[in-house]
Amino acid sequence: MNTPSPAAADSATSVDHGCLPAWEQDDLPTPLPFSVGNLFRTIGPGAILLAAAIGGGEWIVGPLTTIKYGRGILWIATIGIVLQTIFNLEAARYTMYTGEPIITGIMRLRPGSRVWSWFYIFIGVAQLATPALAKGCATVLFAAFAGRLSGPGDDSVVNMIGIGVILFGVMLLLSGKHIEKVLELLSWAMIAFIFSFLIAVNILFVPFHQWIETARGFLVIQSLPEKVDWILLATFAATAGSGGLGNLAISNWFRDKGFAMGSKVGAIGNVLAGDHSGLKHVGVTFPMTSGNLDRWRTWWRYAVLDQTVLWGLGCFLGMYLNVNLAASIIPSADVVNEATAGAYQAQYMADKLWKGFWLLTLINGFWILFSTHLGNTDVLIRTVSDICWSAFPTVRKRPIGLLYAVLLGLLTAWAVVAVHLGNVLQLFKVLGIVANPIMAIAAVQIWRVNTRFLPREIRPPFWRQAGLILCAIAYGGMTLALLYDRFRTPA
Repeated sequence: MNTPSPAAADSATSVDHGCLPAWEQDDLPTPLPFSVGNLFRTIGPGAILLAAAIGGGEWIVGPLTTIKYGRGILWIATIGIVLQTIFNLEAARYTMYTGEPIITGIMRLRPGSRVWSWFYIFIGVAQLATPALAKGCATVLFAAFAGRLSGPGDDSVVNMIGIGVILFGVMLLLSGKHIEKVLELLSWAMIAFIFSFLIAVNILFVPFHQWIETARGFLVIQSLPEKVDWILLATFAATAGSGGLGNLAISNWFRDKGFAMGSKVGAIGNVLAGDHSGLKHVGVTFPMTSGNLDRWRTWWRYAVLDQTVLWGLGCFLGMYLNVNLAASIIPSADVVNEATAGAYQAQYMADKLWKGFWLLTLINGFWILFSTHLGNTDVLIRTVSDICWSAFPTVRKRPIGLLYAVLLGLLTAWAVVAVHLGNVLQLFKVLGIVANPIMAIAAVQIWRVNTRFLPREIRPPFWRQAGLILCAIAYGGMTLALLYDRFRTPA
């Protein structure tokens, strides 16, 4: 570690650091030389976010929206994924320079950490505290093993299965020394299974001309239907990618992975595994020397590939394969709802080719939904933990792993109750609706953070800044459309 000179220390104190203490300073760690082998050793946050992204949007909302309005609606997913990719990379840019999660950077903006900490805790809980995906997992597991869809008389059994799914997720999150490493390993495994299955069944059951028609829907912008369900459309636009708090959490995973300056700050360890390693509450930046800038360019190449190829193309392919299959098999929206779309496909493939497709399709659906449930659980707890760690000094008297475990216990207790509060689509729409204002507000804040706190040498170029503003406009416009649709006076 290089010790900054007195002159450098004086310079650091003069840097604009906003409403939180000034950063420490050190040289940027040297990344592995850029190569294909080192690429897979370095990337990983995109796999976690991809596993969390391929969920209700692909299994529930994407097929429902496509069947209801046709493939011509799919360009909305493309725009959503592109804008969210820019959003994610700009969130990661701040973390790679400071080691701090992007929400900590946002808390450096006026009016300060007290306001933004409670705002993001509140809106994060509003979005992710409802166990929509756990209940989705429960309905899929019931159908897989009962050989039929659940009915009104099966509510108690489905809810019990949902509680089991919730507890299983908690066990996995607390099973390793470092939570990020556990999630990354699980995410790679779930991604491999999900995509292998989806590619196979699309090849077996979807004619080639349908592949072309679906691709055209993603690439050609068409007019919206006259009578559109704005809640469904907003949920589709958000969950085509990650949607909301999950996009912000990518920076937390970059830090815990040790990406760039993240290795200087620490990570959230698992208190139940006895890991009490320290996590800095203030980040560490690097001076703009030629050596550091050379290293930055290599780190940035890894980050771009992590988010564009692994996450961005992964989201696109996941949505494409799911809606391509659904649109080719399901004749109309009249024959399915949020609970039956997956089961309809499973029954179709079982009848056409092999009875085992009933179980395989629904098990694949379970992993699609469970990967998102697991990721969303970590997103909420991780985000709240990091916010409290940065904003509230009294919290730092104990290890952050203990805070994570306590918050996970509280969320689990609530989820066991909330799983009884509605059906899958009702709960999932809450997630999608709240995601839109989060994306709109946070996009503007990330733009401000990166153009205010980052040195000119590593600030985002103009086109990326424009992408953030477009993201704010798109999801802000969707939020306004939702409000207008909700409160307009009936004709």
